[in-house]
Amino acid sequence: MEVEEKKHILVVDDDDRIRELIKEYLENNNFYVTTAKHAEDAKNKIKLIKFDLIILDIMMPGQNGLDLTKEIKSSNDQPIILLTAMGETSDRISGLETGADDYLPKPFEPKELLLRIKNILKRIKKNKNLNPILKFGSIKVDLQKMSISSKKGEIKLNSAEKSLLETMVLSVGQVFQREQISKIVSLTKERAVDVMITRLRQKIEPDPKNPKYLQTVRGNGYVLWTD
Repeated sequence: MEVEEKKHILVVDDDDRIRELIKEYLENNNFYVTTAKHAEDAKNKIKLIKFDLIILDIMMPGQNGLDLTKEIKSSNDQPIILLTAMGETSDRISGLETGADDYLPKPFEPKELLLRIKNILKRIKKNKNLNPILKFGSIKVDLQKMSISSKKGEIKLNSAEKSLLETMVLSVGQVFQREQISKIVSLTKERAVDVMITRLRQKIEPDPKNPKYLQTVRGNGYVLWTD
């Protein structure tokens, strides 16, 4: 029987109480946990250790969590969950645009954080066998580099779009309801899901107004097709 490898998580938060509570809870759930109290502390530890996942508070003195996420994601693809007191949809989208893999507003239940960690790690394990290059006609999507190439040039794919494509391409032809998509990309409002789908179509569809690949199933949700 294969023994599951114990994962190592970095928790970055300037609040000593929250940092230690998360550390204790995750250690009790079979994770190795290292903590950092600010961005510089975190960066020093990231240089020394390859973490399986990073939990990162947005509102910190010095470099904030959004800027640190951009910096981390520019050089590697370690999964990041952002924590913040701001819970509006626009704030979540801003967080995901930086490359974060998930977003959890404070206050939160530790069990919810644990479930989100497990979902991300499970998705990463599942996607190891996924071809990182997707083709939609003449448009090429590189999931690893999070870039989209077409005749018009190259644009970036954000982490929410990447997560959605990874999930849908593993189930080509399956209809995903808005509620399912909102869980995948951590958005609570259906309208925000529709806006994200529209933006993704503008990136991968030759004719976004007449989508060939990311189609609407009226009254049900969305479905992805590939060539």
